[in-house]
Amino acid sequence: MTDTMKHIVLASRPDGAPTAANFRLEESAVPTPGDGEVLVRVHYMSLDPYMRGRMDDAKSYAAPVPIGGTMEGGAVGEVIASNSPDFKPGDFAFGMFGWATHGVQPAKMLRKVDPAQAPITTSLGVLGMPGFTGWQGLMEYGRPKAGETLVVAAATGPVGSMVGQIAKAHGLRVVGIAGGADKCATAKDHFGFDECLDHRAYPDAKSLSAALKEACPKGIDIYFENVGGKVLEAVIPLMNPFGRIPICGMIAWYNAGGLGANAAEQALTAPKLWRTILVNFLSVNGFIISNHWANFPNFLKEVAPKVADGSIAVQEDITEGLENAPQAFMDLLTGGNNGKAIVKVI
Repeated sequence: MTDTMKHIVLASRPDGAPTAANFRLEESAVPTPGDGEVLVRVHYMSLDPYMRGRMDDAKSYAAPVPIGGTMEGGAVGEVIASNSPDFKPGDFAFGMFGWATHGVQPAKMLRKVDPAQAPITTSLGVLGMPGFTGWQGLMEYGRPKAGETLVVAAATGPVGSMVGQIAKAHGLRVVGIAGGADKCATAKDHFGFDECLDHRAYPDAKSLSAALKEACPKGIDIYFENVGGKVLEAVIPLMNPFGRIPICGMIAWYNAGGLGANAAEQALTAPKLWRTILVNFLSVNGFIISNHWANFPNFLKEVAPKVADGSIAVQEDITEGLENAPQAFMDLLTGGNNGKAIVKVI
């Protein structure tokens, strides 16, 4: 076993979109596991939009990454040392090891991963936090009913694709929104969406809303919110009475602070939004998946067999090399990934 490890730290806080200067690759000694702890050599790590928020020193539901601290993130790898009876060398485990080649965590904070049941990368996406987020948010807050219409943006990402596929399985019409013709083709051909709109083909919310109206002739019953921005503005006028909006994320605004650039000039003002919610009796629910981990076993019980038999499709975008994680992350924030963003560390 090597005595040194590599990890990527937060070198400085970004002002707007992150740049390469905000990250730094460092080398340090491999940590030694303490009592009840497990040392893992990371094979794959996850890249997720929420990590952008961790780079800011702002009040949120979780603490920011400190300057000089290892970038936060989930990862999966092989146990190489264990002081817990629950794990032995050679096992595979998922944990919050961060952007690093090695990590130590208490055994109680880890989840054992069986490579015989599914590729270990699925623990980062379709059978991990993103897939669970889509399933939980849709089922608890979207409350899908056969015959309804659902719209989800970031449609080919791990959350959006899970939402769309579960909704289709429940008999809904599913319309995706994605960035680019190729992604829209993937949404329809690979994930089984009924329709998908390329938001880049529409210069503003008004034109996107007109296209959505054609794609959703019966209106929109569920909008699974991943992006904010002009997509939200386009969707709101088309929501049906008693519609539901689970709020999962708002990636369009992450690089400009919580409300986005020129927020006061956006057509979708707070009074307009609030009135639409009122007069259409909408249910709008923000949720953070960390509040729902008790339901994760039920998610795996329902979804893992569907992944195994192919009835839930998977798409992964794997970048080689820990040193390339910052660029892959910056690409993710601008829609440059095609599927679940993952870094192959070794």
